[in-house]
Amino acid sequence: MAKFKYSNEYELRASPKMLFPYLSTASGLSQWFANKVNNLPDHQFDFHWDNEKHHAQQSAMRLNKSIKFEFLDTSPNNQDNNYVEFKIEVSDLTNATFLRITDYSANEDEAELNDLWEGLIHRLKEIVGS
Repeated sequence: MAKFKYSNEYELRASPKMLFPYLSTASGLSQWFANKVNNLPDHQFDFHWDNEKHHAQQSAMRLNKSIKFEFLDTSPNNQDNNYVEFKIEVSDLTNATFLRITDYSANEDEAELNDLWEGLIHRLKEIVGS
């Protein structure tokens, strides 16, 4: 099955240090990204959406900079798993904080993905006061 890489950038009025726990911890992600997130041993997480559980591995992390979750239940041979990556960037000129989202999945409907992420980021902004 072909995969699609969706990427978008959102400005948030929050410091990287304040924003990062909402992207990297089960409790933070449960507040805006998924219905429920469980932290498992060995940097693994269970994400719950619509009564379905999706197992993920934290495959990369740079403190207060970026984190990537690779979903392990999307490909039988584990060669081309879905993933979501969050990168925090701060503009040198304006000192504004930007969150770059990369969503790699089988969903090829860019408009649907854009609406989904706009809604999720809106919830995150409400939480961080942005």
